[in-house]
This record gives sequence, structure tokens and C-alpha cells, in this order.
Amino acid sequence: MKRSPGTHVAISALSGAAVAIALGSQVLFAGPQQTAAEKPAPTAQKVAPAAQKALTPFIDAHTHFEAKEAEASVRSALAALARENAAMILFQMPPDTFDHPGHYDAEVVLAEAKKHPEIGVLGGGGTLNAMIIQSAATGDAGPAVVKKFKDRADELLREGVIGFGEMTAEHYSGVTPYQYAPADHPLYLALADIAAEHGVPIDLHMEAVPEDMAVPPNVKVPPNPPKLHANIAAFERLLAHNPRAKIIWAHAGADGTGQRTPELCRRLLRAHANLVMEIKTDPRTQGMNYPLADGKIKPDWLALFKEFPDRFIIGSDQHYPEPDGAEQRWQEAVRLFNQLPADVRRKIGTENVFRIYPKIASRANAKK
Repeated sequence: MKRSPGTHVAISALSGAAVAIALGSQVLFAGPQQTAAEKPAPTAQKVAPAAQKALTPFIDAHTHFEAKEAEASVRSALAALARENAAMILFQMPPDTFDHPGHYDAEVVLAEAKKHPEIGVLGGGGTLNAMIIQSAATGDAGPAVVKKFKDRADELLREGVIGFGEMTAEHYSGVTPYQYAPADHPLYLALADIAAEHGVPIDLHMEAVPEDMAVPPNVKVPPNPPKLHANIAAFERLLAHNPRAKIIWAHAGADGTGQRTPELCRRLLRAHANLVMEIKTDPRTQGMNYPLADGKIKPDWLALFKEFPDRFIIGSDQHYPEPDGAEQRWQEAVRLFNQLPADVRRKIGTENVFRIYPKIASRANAKK
């Protein structure tokens, strides 16, 4: 999507102001945050000694909270801001189904997160996603199902979510059961229209499967299926359905099929102006086509980031409270981030996020 020079200047100015406000709020609230951080937390928080903060501020647009410890999750994220040099942290929950007890969605953390302008919350991973998975399994996408889905999406927006996520079209079993739904499922197309109407993005977890293929040998079968459905063509139909809908393809750099190459990313970014990608690097579980080698950005990935500096954001998949002991995911994300050219780092770090999430930019700008 092309923008006039004037629009670019306006966005840059807004982004700069919003970052300054977000960072300023860290200073304003430094006392209470420090006091909270000194209190015993339900989960121990240790950061590896080699932790290095970002050279310039960034927004971590894809992190997770602990549903049973919402207050501790927010407190942990707030305490991490200065350590990471993060301007903001955005929460979402893993995509889930209705197939087990203990179901939840954004509501469990929204009230606490709303107290802090540095924390944003996406919604729908626990309900909208479950509706899609259920509809795909039953084949029922009739008017009643669509209405219930749209009503729930509207409810989440009224409650204050800044986007829809984490959604999925292909997700291995792990924290949640194995999940599959066509990326162009009628409910996904409906969600794209809702997202476009309200100016919010959809954050989508989808392993790349250009053609039907056997599941990789390192993926356990069962609970995962022996074969995966092709999904890239359906994904492109979702992207083309409503070009005003911003679709964030999560976890670039955490490839679980061996098919999410820089070449595939480049082709899709060239073809679809509404596609954005989150960069995820996990020091403990490196996916295939990993962007780093011996801690350095691989040339093919660096070339991709430089070719599309307006189309990537950081989405570390960090969990709060932070897991005890091991190197955190945000540290590896920062390791990559700090190697980017300064102009690319500024866009990927903050400017792109404020453009994709206008509710964040508006909220931060209102705090001036």
C-alpha cells in the first residue's frame, strides 16, 4: 500500500511521540513498578547474566500471560520494560479449542492491563479461534454460527482489545491440542471484514504448508496428524479477501515445517500489501530456516528485512512471568534486533507497530 510523503511524516511523528510517551510513562511509574517488582512473585524470575537490552526502544507485539496469575504477569512485564528497553508489551493467549476445561480469553487480564498504558491485549484466541476450529471440524458455518461469531468479536472490541489473536490455521499440539482450519474458512473471512472495519489486525499462527506433506519427523504423531494440509493458497485467499484487513503472520524464524523460507516470505510480501510478519527467535528451540547462525543474522534474512522494513515487527513469544533460569526468548529477539541497520531497527521496533495498531498510537498520543 503506497502512502504519500505527508502521510509518512505524520506516521513517523506520531510514532516518535508515542514512543516518547510510552518511555516517559516508565519513568513516571518507576517507583510503584520497582516496589511491585521487589515483592515476592508467584513465579521466580531470573534472567540469564548475558542479557542485553535493545539498542533502541522496541515493542514486543506477541507475548503471553499466565491466566491464573494475571496480576503477576502484568507486574512481570512492567518490570521487564527497562531491562529489555521495551516501550510496550502486547499480550495474547495461545490459540485454543473448546475441547478441555479451564477455558478463558482476554477478559482474565484486560482489567489489570488497562491500568498500564505500556501493556496492550489482543483477544479471541480462546473463543473466536475455538469457534473457527469447531466450525471447521463440524462443517457448520451457517448463519447462526456466523452471527454468534460476529457478536463475540464485537464484544471483545467493546471490552478494549487492540486486535484479534492469537488465532491459528495450523498449530502443533503442545500447550493446546493440535488445531487446523482452512485460512479462508468463512469465519476467517468474516473476521477479516470485522478487523478491516475497526482498524485492528489479526495475529495468525500458521505453519507453512505449500503442498500437502508428511509431518516432519521431529513432530510427535499422535497427538499430531501424520499429514498436514496445504494452506498457503488458502492464506493468500484470506489476504486477498479484504485488502484493508491487516494480517500478521506470527513466528517468522520459528519454522516448524521447513517451508517458511525467506523466499516464500518474500513472494507473499510482494503479492499482498496487507501482510505483516512477526520475528520470533527462540534460543532453546530453534526452528528450521532459523534467522541466526552463531548469533549473527543470516544474509538471506537480513536482505529480506532490508527489502521490507515496513512489514516486520518483533513478536518474541515471551511468557510472563518469565520462566526460571534459562535464557529468555526476548533476549534472542534483541540479539537479532540490535544487528539491524538503524533505520530498519526504528521501523521494525516501533513505527510499524504503531501503524498496525492505531489504538496503541491513539492511546499513547492521548497521554501527552
